[in-house]
Amino acid sequence: MKNSILGILLICLCTGLGAQNSDPVLFTVAGKPVNVSEFNYIYSKTNGDKANYSRKSLEEYLDLYVKFKRKVARARDMKLDTIESLQSELAGYRQQLANSYLVDKEVTDQLIREAYNRMQKDIEIAHILVNLDRNALGKDTLEAYKKAMDIRKRLEAGEFFENLARELSDDKSAKDNGGKLGYVTALLPSGFYELENAIYNTPGGKISMPVRSDLGYHLVKVLNKRDARGEIEVSHLLVRATKPEEDAVAKHKIDSLYNELEKGSDFATLVRNSSEDRATSVRDGYIGFFGIGQYESTFEDAAFSIPQDGGYSKPFKTSVGWHIIKRISKKGLGPFETEKRRLKGKIQRDSRYEVANKALVNRIKTEAGCVENTAVLDIFVAAQGDSFVTYKWRMPAEKSPEVLFSFKNGKQFTVGDFNEYLNNNSRKRLSFQENPNISEAIRFLYSDFVKECCIKHEEQQLEAKHPEFKSLMREYEEGILLFEAMKREVWDKASQDSTGLYNFHLTQIDKYKWGERAEVSMYTLQNEAADKMEELRKMAESSPYTKVLKKFNKKSTFVSVQPFKFEKGKNPELDAIEPWVPGKLTATEEDARANNQSFMKIEKILPPSVKTLSEARGYVVADYQEFLEKKWLSDLERNYEVVINRSVFDSLVK
Repeated sequence: MKNSILGILLICLCTGLGAQNSDPVLFTVAGKPVNVSEFNYIYSKTNGDKANYSRKSLEEYLDLYVKFKRKVARARDMKLDTIESLQSELAGYRQQLANSYLVDKEVTDQLIREAYNRMQKDIEIAHILVNLDRNALGKDTLEAYKKAMDIRKRLEAGEFFENLARELSDDKSAKDNGGKLGYVTALLPSGFYELENAIYNTPGGKISMPVRSDLGYHLVKVLNKRDARGEIEVSHLLVRATKPEEDAVAKHKIDSLYNELEKGSDFATLVRNSSEDRATSVRDGYIGFFGIGQYESTFEDAAFSIPQDGGYSKPFKTSVGWHIIKRISKKGLGPFETEKRRLKGKIQRDSRYEVANKALVNRIKTEAGCVENTAVLDIFVAAQGDSFVTYKWRMPAEKSPEVLFSFKNGKQFTVGDFNEYLNNNSRKRLSFQENPNISEAIRFLYSDFVKECCIKHEEQQLEAKHPEFKSLMREYEEGILLFEAMKREVWDKASQDSTGLYNFHLTQIDKYKWGERAEVSMYTLQNEAADKMEELRKMAESSPYTKVLKKFNKKSTFVSVQPFKFEKGKNPELDAIEPWVPGKLTATEEDARANNQSFMKIEKILPPSVKTLSEARGYVVADYQEFLEKKWLSDLERNYEVVINRSVFDSLVK
């Protein structure tokens, strides 16, 4: 009665606040509310495309979910949520889900979408490079950056990009091309993500700020944009001409071959007989798929200008000679869901993944109000000697309370915490043995420590920030509790309660019956004595098996016999016998793998009979489980009052 009154009061209260509450209570179980958002989530997830929100569908699922929530309520009253092993299982799942949720939702998914959007366009660029080793020290990095900025200032002042590229770029090709690299498209190789960002984010005609790659600092100028060309599959025919004096003869030859094509000659045959590209002529000129930037622009432009599959280009010249290209197929960018899986693997192996992870940590630091005490870190760094990167280093016995950084929620991280991190991650610390700069090693490890603390902080906010994460965790927790409750209240009882199972079998005994059965003997004859099969069948038909075995196994065991019982309608070979009477034999069947032949003889017909508990145990246990579950549900209905807000339910119907 008390639970019922509480439930009604809660629903009335929520109904009265309906205008203010966008997530009303749909029903209560023993006074505990279940909101519309929870029901919507689980209904749509479970039913998928069949979640049509019809009254019939909603009523059916509401009934199921009410039963489910009653069971969960019972599990909590049984204190199953306090069992250490279940808590550990839930914590492990949460950690796994949190890791994938943070990285996949906030890093991987965003990078995949970004890459897919960028792959829609090809960008024509020019650049000026200032060389810098990827592991350069801070001083060298600053000098390279200043040099790049000085060049940029000259460009902003009006000097020509091509002239400065030829004069100052460390890219040797700039002497000839004035820094022009042609068209590029995402994804650029690993180590060039910041360059890719500059390419896709810099307006046409403008000069980017210096951006770092594995080669050094780049100044990027965007020259043009076009729809992405995608990839094309081609074969080609080549007549080489690398010297001026070879050009006329090569041109005459390629024109003759083109004329033969125009008259209907087979492209593959011409390639095999005339192409001077030994690597591809043996496979009919096949090059395969390629995208932009892989070959000379002349070759690329000619290939992508062929309008349809099976078509071929007019003769054209590159640095190696004269070509005719045949287009086999062309593929552009597929739908996002198709490309997503392919892109995910590439992105997770790319340097952009780490860049995005750093951005995630910076975002968390900003939102958490992270304040770092650099002076304390400097003192810590100064106090460490060469032993820091060796096995000799030891964490101080007394934990230092000095604060390295803190969050706005009051959480502080001390030097003592950092020492514990270093002690627990000794492999990372020892990996710096080859690095003579202890300061850089400590600051790198400190950065990792901050990252770990930020990620843990963000993981603790996931339920509050992401409703879907909260729903997944609730779903998994309640699933664990339900499983354990069912195990204790139903499944274990059904299999372990021998007295209850015996009595249940007696009450349902008419349900577990054998139909008409046959006792049979299966005779098996080894193929080395296959010529005796006819004699064996004749004797087996009229004699007991003991006599048969005695006759046929005098010198060696050629025949074996096994007894079986088969219910009528359950064995096709026996069912083929007509009439079903003792003495009848089945047809002979050969087993090539076992190298033998066999047949069955009906020895006796058994009339319909009741199955013993041992014979029907599997069926009885299953039925007993169903019986116990129904009884349990009936008890739950009496003890866990459910009040449904019908007006809220009606609002869900479409």
